[in-house]
Amino acid sequence: MSSIAHSCGVLPSHDAPSLGFRGGFLAGRLQDAFHFPALNTSVSEARKRVLARLREWGIDEVACDDAQLVVSELFTNAVRHTDSDKVSCQLRINAVALRIEVADQGHAPTEPRARCSGADEESGRGLLLVGALSQAWGVRPDDTGRGRVVWADLPHGRLPH
Repeated sequence: MSSIAHSCGVLPSHDAPSLGFRGGFLAGRLQDAFHFPALNTSVSEARKRVLARLREWGIDEVACDDAQLVVSELFTNAVRHTDSDKVSCQLRINAVALRIEVADQGHAPTEPRARCSGADEESGRGLLLVGALSQAWGVRPDDTGRGRVVWADLPHGRLPH
C-alpha cells in the first residue's frame, strides 16, 4: 500500500512523546525553536528559517526540501485553522530522524487528520503530503492543554564535513 493511500485511512498517533526542547546541542541532538505571528506571510519565513538551520547542520538537500514542505503545510494549517496569535516550531535532529513540531495556541474545531480530497477541491491534501514525506506524524496537546502540537519525523542524511 502506498504512503498516500495508507494516510487516507490511518489517524495520527496521539501518544507519541514530545522530544523536550532544551536548546542548542544536547545529548547528540541538534535543536532549534522559533515562533512567528500567525499570519500567512509567516509561512515563508518559517520555511526560510528551517532551510537555513538544516543547511547549517549539514543536512542533505532532499531532506531540506522535504522539511520545508512539511513545515509549510503544518504552519499553514495552524495559521488558517486556529485562533492563535503566534505559531511555534521546533526542530530536532538525532541519528535516525528530523523531528518537526509545529504548535498553535488554540484548538481548531476539529483535529488535524489526513483526508482524501476530491479532484476538484483546491485544498485538503496537506496532511496527506506530510504523511507521504514522513516516517510518522501525529497530534498531541501542547503543554498548556489549550493548543496542539502537530509533529512529523522525517528521514535525513548528514552530509560529510
